[in-house]
Amino acid sequence: MFQPFRLYAQAFTLLLLLAHASAVSAQDRLSGRLVDPDDRPVTGAAVTVEAGTQTIHTTSDASGGFNVAIPAGATVTVRAMAPGLRGDLDVPAGGATQPVIVRLRLTAVDEHLVVSAAQVDLPLSRVPDSTTVLSGEMLEARQQFSATQALRSVPGLTVQQTGGPGAQTSLFLRGGESDYTLVLIDGIRANAFGGGIDLSQVPLADVERIEVVRGPQSALYGGDAIGGVVHIVTRSGGAPSAQANFEGGSRGFLRGGASTTGEMNRFRWQVGGDWFGEDGFTGRASNGETVGNDDSRTAQGAVTLGWRATGGADVQGTLRYVDTDRGVPGAVGSDPAGRFFGVDQTSRNLTARWTGGVRYLQPWFGAGSRVRQRTEIDVADLDLISRSDFPSEGETRRTHARTQTDIAWSTSVGISGGAEWLAERGGSTFITANGTATPVERSLLGAFGEARWTPTAPVSIAAGVRAERIHRDFFPGDPLAFTPREDFSADTVISVNPKVSANWLVAGAPSGGRTTRVHGAFGTGIRPPDAFELAFTNNSGLKPERSRSADLGIAQTLADGAVQFDVTGFWNSYDDLIISVGNAFTGVSRWSTDNISNARARGVEASAAWRPRAGLSLQAAYTLLDTEILAVDGSPTAPPPYSVGDRLLRRPRHQGSLDASWTRGRIGTFAQVQWRGETLDAEPAWGPTGGLYDNPAYTLANLGGSLQLRRGISVTARVLNLFDERYEEVLGFPAPRRTAYVGLRLAASR
Repeated sequence: MFQPFRLYAQAFTLLLLLAHASAVSAQDRLSGRLVDPDDRPVTGAAVTVEAGTQTIHTTSDASGGFNVAIPAGATVTVRAMAPGLRGDLDVPAGGATQPVIVRLRLTAVDEHLVVSAAQVDLPLSRVPDSTTVLSGEMLEARQQFSATQALRSVPGLTVQQTGGPGAQTSLFLRGGESDYTLVLIDGIRANAFGGGIDLSQVPLADVERIEVVRGPQSALYGGDAIGGVVHIVTRSGGAPSAQANFEGGSRGFLRGGASTTGEMNRFRWQVGGDWFGEDGFTGRASNGETVGNDDSRTAQGAVTLGWRATGGADVQGTLRYVDTDRGVPGAVGSDPAGRFFGVDQTSRNLTARWTGGVRYLQPWFGAGSRVRQRTEIDVADLDLISRSDFPSEGETRRTHARTQTDIAWSTSVGISGGAEWLAERGGSTFITANGTATPVERSLLGAFGEARWTPTAPVSIAAGVRAERIHRDFFPGDPLAFTPREDFSADTVISVNPKVSANWLVAGAPSGGRTTRVHGAFGTGIRPPDAFELAFTNNSGLKPERSRSADLGIAQTLADGAVQFDVTGFWNSYDDLIISVGNAFTGVSRWSTDNISNARARGVEASAAWRPRAGLSLQAAYTLLDTEILAVDGSPTAPPPYSVGDRLLRRPRHQGSLDASWTRGRIGTFAQVQWRGETLDAEPAWGPTGGLYDNPAYTLANLGGSLQLRRGISVTARVLNLFDERYEEVLGFPAPRRTAYVGLRLAASR
């Protein structure tokens, strides 16, 4: 069982001994100062010093200054990042005898350190994968407090919500299924057993940034990352501060929250909580009945504590709790087949989600070491209770551990490797053995490695692979179930997933403001079956679903970085999809469900950003998505009711957005236009078996602003669906009409 760990330990013991021999024996110092275009100091900016494959991080002080140790004789690049500003400076070998001045310029896209696209953190401008970063400042300016709202402007990603805030919300990345995207909160998985995720249960509070990495990431994260990763990183550390907000609005909406973050004497913290509630849709259903069970509430609390030693060691612990309560009236809108059942006035879904984890970072040979060790341990307890005429309870329990060694082998080569273990169980009232609720239990054990090569300054290449052992425990049968099932013997699957990516600066210098960059990636991904797929089949050998994906893009910056364009073409192939065999494919498979379905998705993502002046930002995104259902293995036909060539359900061929924000003095405003094209959708009462229907396109406009009354006190206001558009993201579930909100923000800092 522990063979991957033993192989990892043996290989990296040797590498550590070799690395120790070449570890940093002498160091230079590099000091400098950050200034904005008006020569004013920039405080609190993230400073990254790159010495070949070694990266050192620090933050500018109150005077804009920084001071770090660097490997002796190294040629380095200093990158400084602040909201709306970016600066880069190349420093020759041997450092600098005098403090350097890094002049920051306006930037269309904020530079960030990205932790989700490789085994080590990289500046966004060097990430070869298609990646979008949403900063906390951006979310606050747009007054977005949930992941559902925040992700709607990300190219390649479609959000579908069955109603208003708190309603079931799915996300589809580059045409993949709704359970193909791994969602992380501070590195801890939020998905249920098998990859399912309800985005409405992921509220945002004290967010530093959201990273969205498109394309399969199973070489990094294993299962559930078949389509991509959404990583929410919360604030921690920095100057001590506290904030509170209160907001009310249409449909009985109320929201409030408070938090504090800071760092003192190498000890840092983040403590906060928030709550919101809404009455939801209270109009008339298709048959004239009044809807009175669409209300929702969500409460969450989080605590993060960390400590950083002078020698570079860093430890951090996190505990998070989310509780939701949502009425479920059912589909009360469009009724294309005339099968409306009536409004459900009593059903409710309640969830309770606990997650906690500890992360430890240790440089092996001092703060300036070329070798560092990262170890993480976390647990999750996700419960769902359904109160209805057919009450049920569902659960996911998960324990996860990971250790990784990062080595800056030379100025052009970096190596990472490690091992990961995950044990999880998924259960439900409806998953039984001999009439008793019995969970499905599974463990994953993997070993992974990644090499990063920078042969020349403008070119970087990364290649990684992960070998994973997926083991399902013995699962007893249930002859009394609606679909009788025999005993399933323990089952083990070995999966190997590679990934390769490249970044080429075709024109311009890394520290320049006019550049042309080509980026591309190829990888494979897997999604092991979920608990229901394993429990409701007679196929004990059900395998993971798989994907292959490639993309190629070009990013162009102009006007000294104030304008940026990025266009990426992508291609995805989805194989071994799990479907119900039924009577249509009895000649192809003898099981009730099997891995015999296939699909593909391809398209183009485009984004543009322009910051013409300080305080004004314009952004646009567009996605062209072409999806197709393919024939089942061994048959010329597709799974009923689909035909070969049909579009995948609820994936728009066209969608786009425009976002603008402006701040001046005490005033801040934002405006948004979001457009989604027509989709193929299912009959609301019976799903796809009830028939397939077109769901019309729609366009939304949102508008809002804030006014600072005095230092630390601001009022906010926004109007969503400004022109009162009637639309349904999911057929049968009316989306909110025009809604207005007003609020108060309080903030204090040291």
